[in-house]
Amino acid sequence: MTTPLALTPGEPAGIGPDLVVKLAQTRRTNPWVCLADPALITDRAARLGLALKLHEWRPGSAVPPDAGVVPILPLKLPVIPECGTPDRANARALLDALDRAVDGCLAGEFSGLVTGPLQKSTINLGGIPFTGHTDYLAERAGGTPVMMLVAGALRVALVTTHLPLAAVAAAITRERVTTVIEILARDLRERFGFEAPRIAVLGLNPHAGESGHLGREELDVIEPALAALRSARDLHLEGPLPADTAFTGDRLARCDAVLAMYHDQGLPVLKYAGFGQAVNCTLGLPIIRTSVDHGTALDRAGTGDIELGSLVAAIDLAAELAVKQRK
Repeated sequence: MTTPLALTPGEPAGIGPDLVVKLAQTRRTNPWVCLADPALITDRAARLGLALKLHEWRPGSAVPPDAGVVPILPLKLPVIPECGTPDRANARALLDALDRAVDGCLAGEFSGLVTGPLQKSTINLGGIPFTGHTDYLAERAGGTPVMMLVAGALRVALVTTHLPLAAVAAAITRERVTTVIEILARDLRERFGFEAPRIAVLGLNPHAGESGHLGREELDVIEPALAALRSARDLHLEGPLPADTAFTGDRLARCDAVLAMYHDQGLPVLKYAGFGQAVNCTLGLPIIRTSVDHGTALDRAGTGDIELGSLVAAIDLAAELAVKQRK
């Protein structure tokens, strides 16, 4: 029996429940279990006019592959919210769902975790400091998280994530660059199956600093980190490269992943190439975690105006990584 993936729909007032209901309309090839309030899923199915049966799942039991069935591990919400209107009363319950999913992954009940989009403000307004899935999962499961988005053969990882642009340069340290590259290289080997991963590393400044004339971060921070890693770890690292020419076809053909220095340096290119089909994959954790590449889309909740592409891709990638990990 194949161990299922844990699927958390995320913000209950957003499109997460819609995605689960629509996903369940097709027969499962990769088994998943939804961790959610049954009343939420039933309510959203009724709003969408889609037939649905709930199958209460218990750890160790099989997951029915049938279309029209949602295998569910029931977790009650304090409030079943109106579509598009988050309720802060659900803040703790949303994190409880993540906790249950992580505990199940660590215990071997689940082969990995696939997360739907969360509304950070729901949790913060509930009185709980929260910056996002990634940091929370690292605190719960352990490890040093590294964000990487995947769109087909294009993989883009980040040295820094959700920082104001004014704070980015100070966060680009030799230690941070070194740590992120070590985690990226390890997971490319152990989870993605690249025996000798090739990583293209972007510079921070225009033209990668142009020999120090447009900034010294490349000379003082990034280049020394790359040189030390090439020597000590025998890693194939190209860079630091100018970001404006690093995503050309010939360069991408020579690498297995691109490492960008900050969020909006690397992700606009990836999302242009594959938005709606891309996957957010968290490296550096003891568990497999993937997620969709979009937000809660509160304005579309309950309308049926949604696309499944990113969720299906996230499930497929998590299942693929789980198989490689078992080997």
